[in-house]
Amino acid sequence: MTQTIRPATPDDMPRLVELLMLDAQERRAEDAILWKMADDAPAQIEKALTFALTAEQQPFQQFWRVAEDGGQITGVIHAMMLPIPPIYAGPFGEPGLILPDSFVAADAPSGTVDDLLAAAEDALHEAGARIKLASYVVGEIWRTAFEASGYEPLTLYLSRSDLGDQGMPAGVRQATEEDVPGIVARSAENRQVLFEIDPFWEIHPEADPRFSAWMTRSLTLRDRDMMVLGEAEDLRGYIIAQPASRLHFPPAHDIIGTGVIDDYYHHELAKPTALDRGSEASNALLRAAETAFANRGMGAAFVVCPAGWASKIELLESAGYETAMIWSIKR
Repeated sequence: MTQTIRPATPDDMPRLVELLMLDAQERRAEDAILWKMADDAPAQIEKALTFALTAEQQPFQQFWRVAEDGGQITGVIHAMMLPIPPIYAGPFGEPGLILPDSFVAADAPSGTVDDLLAAAEDALHEAGARIKLASYVVGEIWRTAFEASGYEPLTLYLSRSDLGDQGMPAGVRQATEEDVPGIVARSAENRQVLFEIDPFWEIHPEADPRFSAWMTRSLTLRDRDMMVLGEAEDLRGYIIAQPASRLHFPPAHDIIGTGVIDDYYHHELAKPTALDRGSEASNALLRAAETAFANRGMGAAFVVCPAGWASKIELLESAGYETAMIWSIKR
């Protein structure tokens, strides 16, 4: 019988739980702290699948496709339409994203990965995605398939899981409402660097007021630390240490002990090709975020960094970070 690719159904869930547990165990083998398994991982996977395959109202479009050979499901791929952050213009509309909780059994027929990838791309194209993104953590077969299909690295997710207890660096302080204008100004510089690295990050005309409103609200959220360097009238840099979200971590993993750094910028990082302004202050902000995570009982930090921002990658790698996940783009 010829292998077929089709949409997943609720009847597939027992087998999908098996495959996605194997998938999660591969990630845990890479880093047991970052990809910690939830105590009830199978139940969490089943809960997520039940919602994805049966709920009428969902916050975003998502797609599950399975490969079936001789009545046995041999692989699964998960994709979604990615909402555009409000500070970016998104001139091509919502991109499609292939998520890391995609897996192919060791005994699957040759070509299963490519067939699943093509099916996911077709689903995203039909949903209106003009740009496609793909994410992967482990598995040489997925990296090879994405590269062969024309995907190129867009964003690196670097991690460190030995945060320790080094204390708050001198000069770094918690942000206040008076710091918001300075944070917004530094964020505008950060966004300009991003756009120069890749036009994918085209800036929304109302990015500043939107980011200002979000920063003001973020100051009231007790699950994160917003830290700055410099006085409010001459703010030099900022970093936000916040909890991990499900966008980057499939449901089998316990994310309580993981923090994410996305909003992070200092003048020293303004030149994406080299750290020719030094890195002392940028390192201080990074260590402050790690200390904030450690104080909250977190054991791993996950930093978002464009693949083309060489100076920031150099700083992170010098600080002990290693690439844990890659998002790639196909235009």
